Amino acid sequence: MNALALGARRERAAHAPSARGLLRATLRTRRRQFLRLAGWSLVQAVPALLSGWLVAKAVDDGFLAGSTAEGFGWLGLLAGSVLIGAWGTRQATRHLAEVVEPFRDDLVSLVTTGALRRSAHLGNPADTAGVARLTEQVEIARESYGAVVMFVQTFTVTAVSVLLGLTALDPALLLFVVPPLTAGLTLFLLALRALAARQRAVVLADEAIAEQVHTVAGGLRDVTACGAEHLVRTRTGARIDRAAEATRALARLTALRTAALGVGGWLPLALILFGAPWLVDRGVTAGAILGALTYISQSLQPALQGLVQGVGGSGLWLLVTTTRILETTEERVTAPKATLTKTAPEPTTAPPPPPPTTPSHPADGALELRHVTFSYARTAEPVVKNLDLTLPPGTYLAVVGPSGAGKSTLAALIAGLLEPRTGDIHLGGAEVGALDPAHLSDARVLIPQEAYVFTGTVRENLTYLHPAASPTTLDWAVEEIGATALVERLGGYEAPMDPGRLSAGERQQIALVRALLPPTHLHVLDEATCHLDPPAEARAERAFASRPSTLIVCAHRISSALRADLTLVLDGPRHDLGTHDELMTTCALYRDLIGHWDRATTSVPS
Repeated sequence: MNALALGARRERAAHAPSARGLLRATLRTRRRQFLRLAGWSLVQAVPALLSGWLVAKAVDDGFLAGSTAEGFGWLGLLAGSVLIGAWGTRQATRHLAEVVEPFRDDLVSLVTTGALRRSAHLGNPADTAGVARLTEQVEIARESYGAVVMFVQTFTVTAVSVLLGLTALDPALLLFVVPPLTAGLTLFLLALRALAARQRAVVLADEAIAEQVHTVAGGLRDVTACGAEHLVRTRTGARIDRAAEATRALARLTALRTAALGVGGWLPLALILFGAPWLVDRGVTAGAILGALTYISQSLQPALQGLVQGVGGSGLWLLVTTTRILETTEERVTAPKATLTKTAPEPTTAPPPPPPTTPSHPADGALELRHVTFSYARTAEPVVKNLDLTLPPGTYLAVVGPSGAGKSTLAALIAGLLEPRTGDIHLGGAEVGALDPAHLSDARVLIPQEAYVFTGTVRENLTYLHPAASPTTLDWAVEEIGATALVERLGGYEAPMDPGRLSAGERQQIALVRALLPPTHLHVLDEATCHLDPPAEARAERAFASRPSTLIVCAHRISSALRADLTLVLDGPRHDLGTHDELMTTCALYRDLIGHWDRATTSVPS
């Protein structure tokens, strides 16, 4: 062999954006809404800008100057500024929804897309955890996002207003405020990364407990029957202990937030009080000192407290929760297969040979599986192992084996709904995994055991895969499958279809007609006739076998093997391929299956 396959697929690589990238994209795409919100935040900050200055005027020009009326007049203006700030707060809160709700919609789109994608893959259970993320984690992220936006914007506007107000009172006051405020903010920002890691550990520990409880709840009878209560208790207790330790670690680190608030919010007050004599000696008035204390205690300190608690609480939840949403809903794609070719070394001056090209459309129904192995988890036993299979165009293959042997898994692999762990699958010379979904749909039809019938007319159900089918072709397909009586009972092609009126066998007849119509290269019937009686099953299989396409039947009855050109016997990772006569000689499992069928068909009730 000239080439050694390293694998049909590389490790899947995540392409979901990071949480920080998503937040930055939100800022860029909704700049107008943020500017509108910032404008109302400026109105909201009017008291922060004027409060200290008005207090200073009331003290210096009013009460200390002996003019009580003027002092109360300045305080009245302060009350008016508070009313203006309250109105600004109300408007800012209303416009906050213009920023928050689109962000929530983005997260909902991510969650629902990921949940639908995973649930649509054959072999995967319905992604019920996606619903939990939609109702819990998205709402947590939404509320946290709104809180962070308000706290950050309020602090920014308030801090700038306070610094401007202190400058207006006396620039010397900045010496007592700016250094501790800067130190407090620096300490808080340095602690954020560690806080985020601790918060993430808490979230992961909670998810681990929920997963363990879900697993235990689904198998309580088995746990009791096997006497495994102590094992379950130990494993669950260990996860609870890890969650408790993660919570304690987060609580210990939270002390840094308190320290940052003390340095940035409380230390300026102490410094101004301590340095009041020096300020007075420099000519700073008593009113200016009281105004500075007002700025800090009534504006800067509450804004800093909101920032520390908001970003250190809601902000961490926002970052961690958004990251978890992106991690669990990421879209994964498959990289091309890597091959190692044993060829003579090329001269250093020659350009490298072009990579081999793969047809974009299958040329015919030729099917080839090379060293295909598949398991539903990397640590699980393979369902299909090192399977090699070559079928010329038009071959009729029956796949038989006991329940759980991997027949449906093989059907999904051939149809391109599952990707092999190793090896590759080619249809008509084209690699199935590399085909465009539209081209793959045109080249093959898979009919599962549970037939899909939808509300509409009978014609719409029958021609769903081939809307351009002529009336003559449609009549032919209905007759070939043996569904003429069914169509007449339903009222003809234009009659409305009520899925609830159909039995399981009738649904399968509808699906079989639908699959027989399109001119595809490959038909895969995955126990698609299990609800039909043996004569109806034989008639349907003969109809598909009469087409020039390749036919693969995952057999419900061993009688399908007698009609096929070749039979593949699956028994877990083991497999045998041959004609009926060959397998009767070489395969004990096939002889057993035929023997059980012979006894069942020849027995006569007493």
